Amino acid sequence: MPKTLPNISVGITRSPLTLVPVLRRLTDPFSGGVAIFVGRVRQEGRGRGASRGTARTVLEYEAYRPLALRELRRIATVASKRHDARAIVIRHRVGKLDVGEVSVIVAVACPHRNEAFLACRYLIDTLKTDVPIWKTSKSGNRS
Repeated sequence: MPKTLPNISVGITRSPLTLVPVLRRLTDPFSGGVAIFVGRVRQEGRGRGASRGTARTVLEYEAYRPLALRELRRIATVASKRHDARAIVIRHRVGKLDVGEVSVIVAVACPHRNEAFLACRYLIDTLKTDVPIWKTSKSGNRS
């Protein structure tokens, strides 16, 4: 299997996120495993800055776009090297999102399923810790 440069596509948008355009970018004839993570705004807040059981109707995401895009590309490059990812798509939404709306999609195509799962997990976990994207719940708590 020839080693090729990965197809990396990252983006931050105010538009709703859907899977079809993401899936179209994951074509690679040497990739048999595709893993996708879809994050949605949930009804109840939990964890940092939110009380368990607090009802939420809106969540607002903000990003420092230039640095966030640079960091998304960086973590995608790391994932492609560590896990032989051939195609990576990361989309994050900013602005006000209602409960149930998609806030993030991470998708990876690799030669094998285990690599795809590991790369996808690395990407979403690292995005949450390293990329300057913040969320504010209706009650004003930052997390």
